[in-house]
Amino acid sequence: MATRHPGAQVHVNGPTVPGQDRILTPEALTFLAALHGHFEGRRQELLQHRRARQARLDAGELPDFLPETQEIRQAAWQVAPAPPDLERRWVEITGPVDRKMMINALNSGADVFMADFEDAHAPTWANCIQGQINLVDAVRRRIRLDDPERGKRYELKEEIATLLVRPRGWHLVEKHLQVDGAPISASLFDFGLYVFHNAQERQRQGTACYFYLPKLESHLEARLWNDVFVFAQEYLGIPRGSFRATVLIETILAAYEMDEILYELREHASGLNAGRWDYIFSIIKKFRRDPTRILPDRAQVTMTVPFMRAYTELLVRTCHRRGAHAIGGMAAFIPSRRDPQVNQQAFAQVRADKERESADGFDGTWVAHPDLVPLVREIFQERLQGRPHQKERLREDVQVTGEDLRTIHVPGGTVTERGLRLNVDVSLQYLNAWLQGNGAAAIYNLMEDTATAEISRSQIWQWIEHGVRMDDGRPITRELYRTIRAQELARLGGPGHQRYRDAAEILDRLVLDDDFVEFLTHIAYEYLE
Repeated sequence: MATRHPGAQVHVNGPTVPGQDRILTPEALTFLAALHGHFEGRRQELLQHRRARQARLDAGELPDFLPETQEIRQAAWQVAPAPPDLERRWVEITGPVDRKMMINALNSGADVFMADFEDAHAPTWANCIQGQINLVDAVRRRIRLDDPERGKRYELKEEIATLLVRPRGWHLVEKHLQVDGAPISASLFDFGLYVFHNAQERQRQGTACYFYLPKLESHLEARLWNDVFVFAQEYLGIPRGSFRATVLIETILAAYEMDEILYELREHASGLNAGRWDYIFSIIKKFRRDPTRILPDRAQVTMTVPFMRAYTELLVRTCHRRGAHAIGGMAAFIPSRRDPQVNQQAFAQVRADKERESADGFDGTWVAHPDLVPLVREIFQERLQGRPHQKERLREDVQVTGEDLRTIHVPGGTVTERGLRLNVDVSLQYLNAWLQGNGAAAIYNLMEDTATAEISRSQIWQWIEHGVRMDDGRPITRELYRTIRAQELARLGGPGHQRYRDAAEILDRLVLDDDFVEFLTHIAYEYLE
């Protein structure tokens, strides 16, 4: 479907999805074309800036706090006050924009639900369009689902979580919609359709459109988002400053620019989130050529190791100094219906993690499953004694240097065959699920998403690149990887089972290429449809 719009030609080349005419209206496509025309050039410049920065890191440059923005870090300023429905964020649940999952998450008892077009989302055209339909229906409280097999209807309760939406990152495109022959930014596509169809309705309801912004690497990328917000609000007739954004600090480079990121978004900012899994992936990716900064098995990289403690404590201090919420990381455990012992151990780990976060000053945290909501709510209720947040805890005792953030060391850490094998196993299982349209896959009682798969595949690449030796003395080589990959693939059902042949082909490209692939989705997206 090709349609001319003022100054641009918009072409939709995805398969027809039931209900898409509600979303891809001529007016909505005109708005998307306007976003593309105003911001695509700057997006490309910022992506080039990322590539240039990576080249300098590969050459030995180390990241640090920016001298040119020192005045911003030292000055006294705060972000805009939080709106009433974002004051209390003790427990936030996340999940894909699947209809049933959205209903269950909104009904979960959490304070916030983040509807995810990013790491928990496999961006088939049908998933993207159906997700926008689901958001339209959820905003208007008419979302429901009938399950004839179970004889059950899913619909919203009277009290539901506050809705936030996470669009895809600046590095991704939506190939099914082109403007003047170029694919539109996936960020602008997800954001644009949501606000076009819902911003005015949210205003009418006395609230607004709220967002999580993923994978930023600099304050310049935050500035771009702020300009997108301003443009969209003016275009749609929404008061400037209505939108609110929580930024995920999930890259090592963004950790050095937390103040600056909040400053750029200060009229729209509501907080920062410690995106722990992508943060670990970012460390591997950014320091991939540095043999002195190699991480051990993924399971050994906990939130209590020094460089992770430094990052999270600095986040709390930065947020509270600026009047913003500090939101903790994901509890990815998925309760088992069959194994009470697994549940008991996992719940104890979740409790310890969330008690540490609340004691450190976080105002809330993430969970992946509704069964964890009561546990986390109880922890923050006890710590905060009913207060909506603890921003008054300025954490002036925290002193974090640039060296603290980039000293990547895990005391006693080792690389093991079990860790290598698990990375291969999880990567294959997740890619297989993603290629079938499922971006949030329950694997070994954990909710695996793109971020955790990125850790797994990037560790394999890094270990091979540097010939890392396992605890038994054997080096990790391409040959060892191929042997283990073949064994794990056979155990999972073989290459003819589901999409495992494609999953294995993608994983081979990710871990055997001499050049590191920046995001697995860059390759996997070719196979999706």
